[in-house]
Amino acid sequence: MAEWIGIGRRARRCYGFDEVALVPGMLTVNPNEVDASWSLGGKKLKVPILAAAMDGVVDVNFAVAMGKLGGIAVLNLDGIQTRYDNPAEVLEQIASATPEEATKLVQTVYLQPVKDKLIAKRVEEIKSKKVPAVVSCIPQNAKKFGAIAQEAGCDTFIVQSTVATVKHISTEYKVLDIEKLCKDSKMPIVMGNSVTYEMALELMEIGASGLLIGVGPGAACTTRGVLGIGVPQITSTVDSAAARDHFFKRRGKYVPIMTDGGMRIGGEICKAFAAGADAVMVGSAFARAQEAPGGGYHWGMATSHANLPRGTRIRVGTTGTLKDILFGPAKVDDGSQNLMGALQTSMGSLGAANIKQMHDVEMIIAPSIQTEGKVFQVGQRVGMGK
Repeated sequence: MAEWIGIGRRARRCYGFDEVALVPGMLTVNPNEVDASWSLGGKKLKVPILAAAMDGVVDVNFAVAMGKLGGIAVLNLDGIQTRYDNPAEVLEQIASATPEEATKLVQTVYLQPVKDKLIAKRVEEIKSKKVPAVVSCIPQNAKKFGAIAQEAGCDTFIVQSTVATVKHISTEYKVLDIEKLCKDSKMPIVMGNSVTYEMALELMEIGASGLLIGVGPGAACTTRGVLGIGVPQITSTVDSAAARDHFFKRRGKYVPIMTDGGMRIGGEICKAFAAGADAVMVGSAFARAQEAPGGGYHWGMATSHANLPRGTRIRVGTTGTLKDILFGPAKVDDGSQNLMGALQTSMGSLGAANIKQMHDVEMIIAPSIQTEGKVFQVGQRVGMGK
């Protein structure tokens, strides 16, 4: 698979969403009759599209709205919601800042410490509305925050970092024992983010109940530019899915993988499922919802790093309600709304009656798929030309 890139050095060719396409099979299925549901921690969910744990995307109200529609919105416990009693004021400051001020402002507002009482309060606020409470934090805070969240009734806990590993070396702080965390927790523990077969397999072996797949593909993330780290999402999903299937055959335990980031529109989400994803995590598409707390702005979780910000605030605008974005009817022509309708229609057209069958559809390398025959759309900046 690898090609020579110089003397004594070879590199694998990897693929992203724009470089592949899905091939119709020998039968089709009524899109209204396909089953797009999935399971996490033993609980079946109607919507396999998660809202990312980003402050411009998810607050308590958004998590409740998403839950009532059959999905999951992940609340960031390291974010503004747990640092400020009135987070709306801070979010308004970020939304109204100039592009030059935005990164510095975001770094500043995240200097306020997280309050333990707000962790419990936010989880309880979500649970009081009879919807799943799913939260996320970085590994350094996982033991403490996890205990608070569990006591408050949290359903699923996500430990999320730029690059997740089982083994971590540090002399400056105590390293989290991920295996012990998974073993001791009464909640399912989802780990992220990873992009390789080997890492996915190791995280499953130590007890992860799910994995987030992707390093640096998000619309508001600049990790790939700042650090040079990342694997295109099609390849990282295919490799991680292979690890999931191998682990299931050996251990009899099915650990769902969630492709996280890089998907702006329905077609990219469909390709992630075809590559092997059980669910996907999306940020920018949901940041455009009327219910999103960012007011039409979106910023990456690593933006607030004190010395090396790896994200930027971007304006995505507000295009419709959360229901429009998930279930339509679509009011825009770029594929960013009615994401569930797009997934179900794609599944039906490919002959996949459920998500597992979607994993087996034919995929081809097709670098011209985005531009072939689209000269007028590109010239007029409509549809696929936006």
